[in-house]
Amino acid sequence: MKREYITVLTIAGSDGSGGAGIQADLKTIAAAGCYGLSVITSVTAQSTIGLTSAYQLPAGFIREQFETLAGDIAIDAVKIGMLGSLEAAETVSELLKSLEGVPVVLDTVLRSSSGKTLFPPEALEMMQSALFPLSTLVTPNLPETALLAGLDRIPATRGEVEEAACRLTRAGARSVLVKGGHTEGGECRDCLLHDGRFHWFTNPRIDTVNTHGTGCTLSSAVASQLAKGLDMTCAVEWGIAYTRSALLAGASWQLGHGHGPLLHLPEMPAR
Repeated sequence: MKREYITVLTIAGSDGSGGAGIQADLKTIAAAGCYGLSVITSVTAQSTIGLTSAYQLPAGFIREQFETLAGDIAIDAVKIGMLGSLEAAETVSELLKSLEGVPVVLDTVLRSSSGKTLFPPEALEMMQSALFPLSTLVTPNLPETALLAGLDRIPATRGEVEEAACRLTRAGARSVLVKGGHTEGGECRDCLLHDGRFHWFTNPRIDTVNTHGTGCTLSSAVASQLAKGLDMTCAVEWGIAYTRSALLAGASWQLGHGHGPLLHLPEMPAR
């Protein structure tokens, strides 16, 4: 039987507001022309204002979700988002070993945008030792990069970002995309370290408060393109371009009273 769709599996937490997590991943995967599958690691109570609480699903149930899907549907790429616990990270690392040759994008979700801890700090070493080597690409933002690289401050200059990316490759990452959304000034500068070379993507900053789920969107977009067979640099370039288009499309709309989501499907009619 001919297979009709390229599939991307997202392993992440659920965001009931639809802006981030599993919900943002699935919308992004669909917009990229792929078919989205999901394994939920945690259920959260959150809105555009912030995250109230999170309920971690048992590691055994995370395994059951994955094995049920993988036993039936071929998986062409994986995106990993919020894991939430050491047990979940260990379980996912074991499960990924069964997907030999499948590209994996690890979005290192450590804290919510409102500052709540979403992954235990004492488990960071395990993330690096177990998940980094299994990941085709790791996509930390600047604060996450500082934590993972063991820095006492967020890298600010081009040289500091490149050195931090090198530290993450020495910690086991094959390729690293340091997302520059937290940089000051009128530009957003993303740095990809791949095959020993640095690739910088510089774009004007988009003036909007609707940034909820930007990291989830970018990592899912890149995973979708890797699933299609694009090389790393082109997949990252496409992912950044798509994320910017979703930011621009949602820059002026209002959903809720805080930091709203991107508009992943811009053809969606407004009221």
